[in-house]
Amino acid sequence: MRRLAVVREWSQQSRRSRPESGEASSVARPLPWEQHLPWVGQRGPCRNQRIGQPSEEVWKYLPPTASYKKETTGVAQSSADEEMRKIPNNGNLKMTKVAYPMGLFVCLFIYIAYIKWHWASATQAFFSITEAAAGARRGQQAQGPLGTTAHGHKVFYGIMFDAGSTGTRVHVFQFTWQPGETPTLTHETFKALQPGLSAYADDVEKSTPGIQELLDVAKQDIPFDFWKATPLVLKATAGLRLLPGEKAQNLLQKVKEVFKASPFLVGDDCVSIMNGTDEGISAWITVNFLIGSLKTAGSSSVGMLDLGGGSTQITFLPRVQGTLQTSPPGYLTSLQIFNRTYKLYSYSYLGLGLMSARLAILGGVEGKPAEDGKELVSPCLSPSFKGEWEHAEITYRISGQKAAVNLHQLCASRVSEILQNKVHRTEEVKDVDFYAFSYYYDLAANVGFIDAEKGGSLVVGDFEIAAKYVCRTVENQPQSNPFMCMDLTYISLLLQNFGFPENKVLKLTRKIDSVETSWALGAIFHYIDSLNRQKSWAT
Repeated sequence: MRRLAVVREWSQQSRRSRPESGEASSVARPLPWEQHLPWVGQRGPCRNQRIGQPSEEVWKYLPPTASYKKETTGVAQSSADEEMRKIPNNGNLKMTKVAYPMGLFVCLFIYIAYIKWHWASATQAFFSITEAAAGARRGQQAQGPLGTTAHGHKVFYGIMFDAGSTGTRVHVFQFTWQPGETPTLTHETFKALQPGLSAYADDVEKSTPGIQELLDVAKQDIPFDFWKATPLVLKATAGLRLLPGEKAQNLLQKVKEVFKASPFLVGDDCVSIMNGTDEGISAWITVNFLIGSLKTAGSSSVGMLDLGGGSTQITFLPRVQGTLQTSPPGYLTSLQIFNRTYKLYSYSYLGLGLMSARLAILGGVEGKPAEDGKELVSPCLSPSFKGEWEHAEITYRISGQKAAVNLHQLCASRVSEILQNKVHRTEEVKDVDFYAFSYYYDLAANVGFIDAEKGGSLVVGDFEIAAKYVCRTVENQPQSNPFMCMDLTYISLLLQNFGFPENKVLKLTRKIDSVETSWALGAIFHYIDSLNRQKSWAT
């Protein structure tokens, strides 16, 4: 209020002191209230222009919103600088010099650590992706949209593990299919590992790396987008059938755990021990599918002979009513596949595979070591032979029998004892074309009857001729395989007991159209066909 009164009084004095109208004033007189304000500097040519700034005394009278800037005189500034110079830095400058490079080092360390972590993650992701991409590239080259080829055929895959007595094998199959037609096999990938799954009966954990390695083969071969729809199956054969029940089940449970952790389609029945009849039927499907006899109804089919390590199978489609009427119970089975039904003659003889037959001929018992380390003596070995032989993780001491008569006759007599009343004879086999696989093929190739790579044909009597020759010359021409005389004699008599005449032609091959002629292809077909039927029933 006081400030306002002073300003009002000065304004009134200013009006009274103005010159009259027309009176000129050559000197600009200060306003009355200006006389009381001690300005620093001089008055400018215009009344409202001032040079300089208000003094210290004036600042207290100015309104709070004044925009004047208070300047520090040169003397005052110099004094302030002097005061600043007197303030000690207490080591702040030294700390700055140390902290800067330290901070730079920490930032650099964090950056390098991030780059290494990012590179490791990117590398791991890259290899995970390429694991699937390797198969995807091949699949995408032949396919248009997912699951179809350029011709509109459906594409699907199947994985079959063959857990045999001497090794575990994986078969990865790619098929194309059009409704109303039989599927076409377009690609197969095959890989085998030794020993057989039964070798891990006492330590099932050791079976995991091999199974995982074979699963990786499937991952690399099948496009990623097909993994969830691709059935994964393991079928164990004679190797596990000969194990005690608990050990076999422990092995199967471990395999099932590995399968369940995989990205493929895994059912409750994904792992099982295949009975001998199913093994023979699956092999029959494989052969007849590959030669094309399953494409149209009424086509003539071929029979199948398979000689494994622990069992042997014979399967064919009977055309004679007498065969259906005289076959023992369990020898005939009905097969439904590709919307057709077949009534097959099929039987598997457990214990009559080549390795199991060797042990029986030697006088041993399956799964048991010789009593007190006793030496097993056989007339089918060279009289001068002594050595060791390992079968099913058991080592046997073996030797030949001293004999003054024909070695082949003695061996044939011993083999006949083993086969007596164990094999069913069927007359119709002489009129059916047969393919023979596995050890039939290997023995024929060893003695030069067929090409080891391409296979070939022979007559049943050739095995007997080879057996007589090898047994007669075994002393003078030692064989790399001391069991050659025994094995050839056994195969010759086994075929005769089945009912094959000496002049019966057998075709021996490992592949048809570059596809392995094992039971695995037929088994995956049968499995997929059963899944489709279950799906149809459910809908």
